[in-house]
Amino acid sequence: MEAPLELDDKLVKDAMEVTGIEQRTALIHYALRDLLAREAALHLSNLGGSMPDIEDVPRRRPPVTRAS
Repeated sequence: MEAPLELDDKLVKDAMEVTGIEQRTALIHYALRDLLAREAALHLSNLGGSMPDIEDVPRRRPPVTRAS
């Protein structure tokens, strides 16, 4: 999808330097993926503790070895 955008040149330049991404399109894709990941993490953190009746999830634990 093509969309004309007006971007702050300094902001784009700084982002390119920080990320090492040289193409504007790749930089915008990176930024959008990062935004979605952060929003998903925020959503999950907001759910923390909101299901007090949930059953514990079984987890695998390594066998306990005792030193003799």
